[in-house]
Amino acid sequence: MRHVDAQVPRRANRSAVLAHVLARGSATRTAIGQETGLSPATVSRIVDQLLTEGLLSEAGGPPSASRGRRATSLKIQTERTVVCGVDLGGSNVRIVVADLAARPLVTRTVPTPARCDATELGRWLAHLILDTVAAQLSSLDAVALGLPGAVRRDDRTVSNAPNLRQVEDPDFLRVLEQELGMDVELDNDSNYALLGELRFGAARDAQTAVMFTVGAGLGAGVALDRRLFHGRTGLVGEFGHLPAGPLGSSLEQLISGPGILNRARELGLLFDNPADVFHSTDPRLSPVKQHIEQALLIVLTAAVVAYEPEVIVLGGGISHALEPGLEQLNRRLRDIVPTAAPVQVAGLGDLSGALGAVVAALHTTYRRLGLADLHLTHVPHRDALAGFDLGAREVIA
Repeated sequence: MRHVDAQVPRRANRSAVLAHVLARGSATRTAIGQETGLSPATVSRIVDQLLTEGLLSEAGGPPSASRGRRATSLKIQTERTVVCGVDLGGSNVRIVVADLAARPLVTRTVPTPARCDATELGRWLAHLILDTVAAQLSSLDAVALGLPGAVRRDDRTVSNAPNLRQVEDPDFLRVLEQELGMDVELDNDSNYALLGELRFGAARDAQTAVMFTVGAGLGAGVALDRRLFHGRTGLVGEFGHLPAGPLGSSLEQLISGPGILNRARELGLLFDNPADVFHSTDPRLSPVKQHIEQALLIVLTAAVVAYEPEVIVLGGGISHALEPGLEQLNRRLRDIVPTAAPVQVAGLGDLSGALGAVVAALHTTYRRLGLADLHLTHVPHRDALAGFDLGAREVIA
C-alpha cells in the first residue's frame, strides 16, 4: 500500500489515506504517512480536504515532542451514511443496517414468505428493507442482497435457486429496485457469507479461503487473495453438483437439510429439523451419518485440491450440528491430504451472509467516496463488530 507522490495520481493518494483510516478505525497523520509513503504535505492536504468534506473528524491528543504540536486522531464520520445488508433465504430473511464504519445499528430476522410469486416477493422485501432502515432512510446509500442461486456478473441473472425459484424471475429484482428507488448489489448468499467471514470472522487472517453453507442447499464461496472469485456464470465452487452419491445422486442431496431428512424418512424416522438427526442416538441413523461425513470429505477434499485454501469455513443452519464431529472430520481430511487447511465453523453464526452483504454495500459506498478497488480488501475495520452481540436482534415471527 506504499505510494510515491510524483508517480501516483491525486485520487490514488486520497484513496490510500481514506483506506488507512477506514481499515484501522482511527489514525494520526504521522501514521498515515509512514504506512502509505506519502509526504507530510500530501497527507495534510488530503486530510484537510476530507475534513472539509465532512468525511473525517479530528480529535486533539497530547502535545508531541516536536515543537509542542498536538498529535490528533482522525476518525471516519460514521453518522453521515448507512448501508443495508440483506441475506434472503428460503426460510428466513436477515437484515443488518450499519454505519459507514460497519457498526450494526439495526438487525432483524423475519420468516421468508416463500409462497409469494416473484413480484410479490420483490415488493415485500423492498418494504421490509425500508421499514427496517426507518429513521435512517434519508442516509441510506447502498443495499446489497445475497440470495440462494448463481448470479451472473454481467447481466445479474439468477439461476440454480431450487429453494426459492422466484428470485430467478427478472421481475423479482426489477420490482425490488423499483420499490426501493435504487440499484441493489446482488450476489450468491454463500459468497456474501464468505465475505463476512473474511472481514470479521473465521477467515479474517486468510488470503485464500473457501466457505460451504449447509442448510436448505449446499452453497459455496471461494476467495483468492481476499477477493471473491465468481467465474463466468457464478457457479465457481459449487461442488454440491458432483454426482458422487449412491446411483449418481449429487452431493447436495446427501448433505443438505432436505436430503438428510429424506434419508432419515427412508428409515422410518421423522424429524422436523435436520440438526436433530446428528443429535439423535438412534443406531439406525449410523449409516446416514457415515454417508454425510463421507460426502463432506469429498466436498472438502475437492476444495483443498482445487484452491489450497488457508481455511475452510462451514456455515448455514446445519453447521453447528456438525461442530461436535469437527475434530474427527479434520483428522480424516488430513489423512487424505496431509496439507489440508483447517475446517472451522463460521465465526459470525447465521449473520455471516447479512454482514457480508453489509461489506459489499459499504464497498459500493467507499467507491463513491473515492476508494480504489485495490484498497477494498482492507476495509472496513476488521474489529468493527467489537462489542456487538451477534445473538441480539429483533426476531419477528
